[in-house]
Amino acid sequence: MNVTRLFDLIPNQLEKHPLQVAFAGKENGNWITHSSADFKRYTDQVSYGLLAKGISPGDKIAIISNNRPEWNFTDLGVLQIGAIDVPVYPTISENDLKFILTDADVKIVFVSTEELFLKVKNIAENLPLKPLIYTYNRVNGAPHWTELLETGEKSKDENKLNQLKEAIQTGDLATLLYTSGTTGNPKGVMLSHANLVSNFISVQHLPPVKAGDKVLSFLPLNHIYERMLTYLYMYLCTSIYYAESMETIGDNIREVQPTAFSAVPRLLEKVYDKIVAKGADLTGIKKKLFFWALELGLKYDPNIDGGAWYNIQLKLANKIIFNKWREALGGNTKAIVSGGAALQPRLARVFWAAQIPVLEGYGCTETSPVICVNNLEPNGMYVGTVGPVIDGVQIKIAEDGEILCKGPNVMLGYYKRPDLTEEAIDKDGYYHTGDIGEMVLNRFLKITDRKKEIFKTSQGKYIAPQMIENKLKESRFIEQAMVIGENQKFAAALIVPSFAFIREWAERKGLTFENNEAIANSAEVKSRIMEEVEEMNKSLGSYESIKKIELLSKEFSIEKGEMTPKLSLKRKVIMEANSHLVNRIFS
Repeated sequence: MNVTRLFDLIPNQLEKHPLQVAFAGKENGNWITHSSADFKRYTDQVSYGLLAKGISPGDKIAIISNNRPEWNFTDLGVLQIGAIDVPVYPTISENDLKFILTDADVKIVFVSTEELFLKVKNIAENLPLKPLIYTYNRVNGAPHWTELLETGEKSKDENKLNQLKEAIQTGDLATLLYTSGTTGNPKGVMLSHANLVSNFISVQHLPPVKAGDKVLSFLPLNHIYERMLTYLYMYLCTSIYYAESMETIGDNIREVQPTAFSAVPRLLEKVYDKIVAKGADLTGIKKKLFFWALELGLKYDPNIDGGAWYNIQLKLANKIIFNKWREALGGNTKAIVSGGAALQPRLARVFWAAQIPVLEGYGCTETSPVICVNNLEPNGMYVGTVGPVIDGVQIKIAEDGEILCKGPNVMLGYYKRPDLTEEAIDKDGYYHTGDIGEMVLNRFLKITDRKKEIFKTSQGKYIAPQMIENKLKESRFIEQAMVIGENQKFAAALIVPSFAFIREWAERKGLTFENNEAIANSAEVKSRIMEEVEEMNKSLGSYESIKKIELLSKEFSIEKGEMTPKLSLKRKVIMEANSHLVNRIFS
């Protein structure tokens, strides 16, 4: 059948390839599975229940939850009656949550845990419109979501539901996604059914998955990246398994043995560092073979034939070393989709060499999200870029280097903010991404920085901090970094050391540290990290090289307000929190 609205995915799956396991979530150590038929039944019950509670087309329903099958049943149950869903990060601050619930006039909120129930209940008491709250976990004193299903089952009216579905057009608003910027209140991005459907239809041929394959999901469903991929998986009729938590991903991957999963570069960096740390613990010939294979992998280029001798060596490395990497990822992974931030080129090279292709892509919430993505097709991949533009989408580079995007994936606008919409989408229909980039070989897009983050030194030189930060994070000694130096004579960096690796390094050197603060205050550690910085400086112009550093004892985090949920640095917050170190650098 023709999928033009998101809830069309259910009859499409039932018609094309009904699944015994459409969704699976883990509860108390057991996988609880739901078939395509269950998917339809629960989704319809949500719709009937919402209608019985007086929900009408255009009303807003929020979902604040971890990834689980109930998320999808609620999502499409909301959409097929013409209501608008508002997914929210579970880690959201109380101020932002209060703003969203008020700005969107949310009528019902679905939450997963007791903690979230109490958080929403506390905020709801002071709102003009007090939303109903349902929980997915059983919480004392809270209505469980199955109560809504039971209400729906008792009052179901198929004719009314069908009439509502038929009235929904592909261009109608489907979802409001509030993006937490680095300053000010969140903005509500309005995406239509057509925005999201066009995006997954455009990329449907790119992932190496087919009907009946298994995929693992653990990135937050309220983020457009994982959500669009989930719709794509539904469209391709794959079984979606939800990891228990970020801590259990490794175990869940080995259990599920997925064909594909998505990740952010930070996770891949941690996987790589863990593998290298294990290699460093080996001895004798095993250790030599490990680092021989690793060196081969770091030289790999998917677009260049390394020659007969290199190819023979790589084949051997795959047989005796990299095969263990593939086993650690379940032994069946044909691709990892990476997005949300820049992937270090060395990671792309080594994973591709190990026959675990990492498909790095790029997009924004406002573009539903994919604009470009590296892929497995001929001439589909170039290391250090985010790949070619997807079908049906156009990009151009403005005079100042900003990436502009036009296509059916571009949002309807910002909710209640026509002023911001006019600022973001020009008269020709191009969305201004705020990212700076360039084309490589007239085909592949390379992101170089965020427009608003580029700063000027007192010498009048422009510095692109993200590019330097990504280079710094290639060091095993460095976990996070923020480049500073606006209106100063030189560039410097606030660096969060990789505490776990430094403890291993310290042990080999006969050094001991009581805690992370001791590591950050250690002259030896600072000197060793400065060596890494000096090595990286060789690849930079003299005006952008890092002259001084200060070490921090705690990671930047969402909870402390130093990062957005997309893990972008809130530079102003970090600068204020560490003003004493900044003053020490530049005084």
